[in-house]
Amino acid sequence: MIIIGERINSSRKSISQALTSHDAEFIQNEAKAQIEAGTHYLDVNAGSFVGEEERYLRWLIEVVQEVTDYPLCIDSPHPEVIKSLLPLVKTAPMINSITLEPRRLEVILPLVAEYKTKVIGLCQAADAMAETAEDKLTMAGHLVEKVTAAGVSHDNLYIDPLVYPLATNTDSALATLDAIEHIMKEFPGVHTTCGLTNISYGLPNRKLVNRTFLVAAIVRGLDSAIIDPTDKMLYGSLKAALIIGGKDEFCMDYVTAFRQGRLG
Repeated sequence: MIIIGERINSSRKSISQALTSHDAEFIQNEAKAQIEAGTHYLDVNAGSFVGEEERYLRWLIEVVQEVTDYPLCIDSPHPEVIKSLLPLVKTAPMINSITLEPRRLEVILPLVAEYKTKVIGLCQAADAMAETAEDKLTMAGHLVEKVTAAGVSHDNLYIDPLVYPLATNTDSALATLDAIEHIMKEFPGVHTTCGLTNISYGLPNRKLVNRTFLVAAIVRGLDSAIIDPTDKMLYGSLKAALIIGGKDEFCMDYVTAFRQGRLG
C-alpha cells in the first residue's frame, strides 16, 4: 500500500503561514513526521498562492530536500509549473496530476517518460468529471491508452477515480468503490489512489467517514492513498484493512506497526 503524505499543502493554514514567513524548520519537521509515520511519498503543494505558485513550490522542494531524499509528489494543476521544477527533484518523484485535458497530457506525459516518474491520473476530462462507476471506468481506460502510447509503464500510473462529497452526492462512494474494483481487474499493473478527505466535506466527524471509506476501498483493491499518515486512527484502519483484504501475510506489517506505537 503506497501512502502519499498530504500534510505539506498550502491549503492548510499552518503550511501557508510557514511559506509566507519562510519557516524552513516547520516544513522540514512536517516532512520528518510523515516519514516517521510511514509515508512513501511527500506531497508538496503551493497551489493556494495564485500567481506565485512556482516560486513557493520551488522553495518547498528545496527545503524538504535539505533534510531527506524521500521521493516527492509534485502537486500542481499547472503543467508548466511541473515542467519547470521537475529538474530540481533529486529522487524520482510522483507527479500529481494528469487528466484527459489535452494540454496537461501534452506537457506532462513526455516528462513522465523522460524522468521515469510515477503519475496520478484523474478521471476527469476538459468538459466532464466522472460521476458514475461506468464513467470512471471509461475515463480510466482512456488514461491507460494515453499513458501506454507515451511509453509509460502501467506500474507508473496511479488512477484516481475521484470521489465527491457525500453531503452533495450520496452515491459517490459506491460509484468510486465499484470503479476501483473494476479498474484493478481490467488494467493489470495499474494502481489506484484517492484524495480521501473529499468524501467527508461538509459532514460532522469527518475523520470517521474518511476511515470507513478507506477500509472499504482497500478491500475493493485500492493500493494507494493520499492521506495524513500521522493520524494514528486512520493509519491503524489502513493497516487493519490490509489484513482483512488478505494483503498483509501473517499480519506481520500490522504487528510491526503496533509494536512501534503507530496504530490508534
